[in-house]
Amino acid sequence: MRKLMLGLAAATLAFGTGLSAETKTVTGTLVDVMCNTKQGAEKATAAAHADCAAACAKKGSPLAVVGDGKLYEVTGAWTENKNAKLIEFAGHKVEATGDVTEKDGKMIIAVTSIKMAH
Repeated sequence: MRKLMLGLAAATLAFGTGLSAETKTVTGTLVDVMCNTKQGAEKATAAAHADCAAACAKKGSPLAVVGDGKLYEVTGAWTENKNAKLIEFAGHKVEATGDVTEKDGKMIIAVTSIKMAH
């Protein structure tokens, strides 16, 4: 019994940090992850880049919300069918709500709702 309790405690410490989800709303620009990585957030979030973001979204490229100096990679049902539900938001400022987790230093948001931000 003691070994079981120690094993559970170790598993909680190993897996509990960084994997627990917190539901929150993130405000920022929905960008193509690759463009953001190659060009930087300033160019990837610029209004002139919206058409490129939408084109990348249509190809099924991973998308992320960039806001408050952080990048939240978008996952979940909203990314299905090559981002079909997200294309209209690509390159625009949005409010994305969902479960936020951190994995390997990366912020991830499993979007449950998204809308244009004002």
